[in-house]
Amino acid sequence: MKTLYILRHAKSSWDFPELSDHDRPLSERGRNDAALMGEMLAMKGVKLHLIISSPAVRALTTATLVGKELGYEPDHIAVDERAYAADRNDLLKIVQAAPASADSLMLVAHNEALSDFADMLAPEPVGSLPTAGIIGLHFTCGSWDEISKENATLLFYDFPKNHK
Repeated sequence: MKTLYILRHAKSSWDFPELSDHDRPLSERGRNDAALMGEMLAMKGVKLHLIISSPAVRALTTATLVGKELGYEPDHIAVDERAYAADRNDLLKIVQAAPASADSLMLVAHNEALSDFADMLAPEPVGSLPTAGIIGLHFTCGSWDEISKENATLLFYDFPKNHK
């Protein structure tokens, strides 16, 4: 059994036009939303064996803030360069390469690839994930390379506006 949490990074700030896309930070709302979604996951009793994040500042900060609420050490976040400019197939390869010992993992990345990836695996259409939106999927299989829509169950689909 494997459980995958697909998380779109929280709202980024456009206050620093001199920064590259890769270096854009979270806005204040984004920081608050990331913490909120971490709290929501903690209330659901989520335990993560692994967090994999895009190296972009906004994604890595989202992963750190959510992880903090779950007691996940920030220095254990796996940064995968491929997640920054990925398409859905790249994201699938990243997850499929996760260690077999990790029964639950969170992938933090970017749209549109992330929404396409969620639609590829979820048993029902998900559509476009809002910022800080998260989908929990449970798979009845023993390894990450066996995950598919056919063995998936949607645990939840949540986002910050559900809690405001």
